[in-house]
Amino acid sequence: MRGIVVLVVVSMSAWLCQAADDEKSGYPTSWDHVNIDEVLGNERLVQNYAKCLLEKGTCSPEGTELKKAIPDALKTGCTKCSQKQKDGAQKVIKWLVQKKPELWKEVVEKYDPSGEYTKKYEKEYRTFVN
Repeated sequence: MRGIVVLVVVSMSAWLCQAADDEKSGYPTSWDHVNIDEVLGNERLVQNYAKCLLEKGTCSPEGTELKKAIPDALKTGCTKCSQKQKDGAQKVIKWLVQKKPELWKEVVEKYDPSGEYTKKYEKEYRTFVN
């Protein structure tokens, strides 16, 4: 379970990130080994991580680290993300948009209240959500 929280947060925000070919990860590579399907298939885990990210519940050390990474990932176009992290992020975002749109809306409101990143990355977002 270690590292799941971190990947979920990065995943939730990665749709806002520009694609980068740089395989060098600035975020922990342990995130690359998380089974995203397992996380998304466990409602309790999804809710716990959502509460952490939305500051409605407690966070594990990994969750705290993840919350710190999101603003950087948004600002830098996810240039520190590995390709595997980006792929996982897209999978999580697509799942949230399709299965948990209310939760997705809360996450976007929390991490992009002005809509700056939504506008900036809208084209990329549409390519993997549809």
